[in-house]
Amino acid sequence: MTNEERIKVWDIGIRIFHWSLVVLYVVSYLTGEDESDLHNYAGYGVLALIVFRIAWGVIGTRHARFSDFIYGPGKTLAYAKSMLSRQPIHYLGHNPLGGWMAVALLVTLFITCWTGMEYIGSKGEGPLAADTGMVISVAIANDDEDEDEDHEEGDEFWEEVHEVFANLTLFLVILHIVGVLAASLVHRENLAKAMVNGYKRPGPDT
Repeated sequence: MTNEERIKVWDIGIRIFHWSLVVLYVVSYLTGEDESDLHNYAGYGVLALIVFRIAWGVIGTRHARFSDFIYGPGKTLAYAKSMLSRQPIHYLGHNPLGGWMAVALLVTLFITCWTGMEYIGSKGEGPLAADTGMVISVAIANDDEDEDEDHEEGDEFWEEVHEVFANLTLFLVILHIVGVLAASLVHRENLAKAMVNGYKRPGPDT
C-alpha cells in the first residue's frame, strides 16, 4: 500500500504517549515488589501521562479526542457482532471496543497511581505524606500505641487496594493486546505498526 492510500490518524503526541506509557507501566509493574524509588518515579511518570492524555482527549487532534471514540451501547454492540462477520465495521480511529478499553485503562491506571501515592504517603513519603485526613482508621485514643496501629491499618488498606488495581490493570492490558491482535487480523491491518508511524488504511465506510 502506497503512502497515498494511507491516512495519518495518530499524531505524534498520541504515539509518544502510548509507547512511553508502555515502558513506564512495564517498569512500574516489574519493580512493584521492591517499593523502590524507581517504582515510585515510574508511577509518577504514568500519572503525568494520564493527565496529558485526558487534556489531549479534549483539545487534541480529531482521532485523539474522546468524542471521536466513545460510543453508545448500540454502536458498541453492533461493532462487536460485526467482528464475527465477513464484513466487520471499520473505524479509522479507535473502534468502539478499543475506545472503551482506552477509557478503562486510564481509569484503572489513575486509581493505581493514586492508591500507590496514598500508600507511600501513609508511610510519610511522597506528595501525599502530609495528607493525614485520608488515613482510613481514626485514632480513638491519643497514645502512641493506638496511633501506630492506625497507621499500620492505613498502610495495609492502601497497599491492598493498590495491588488489586495493579492486577486489574494487568488483566485489562492483556485483554487490550488480545483485542489489538484480533482487530488486526479481522481488519487485515497492523494496528501496532499504525501506533508507530501514525498511518492507517481507509476502510470502506471511512
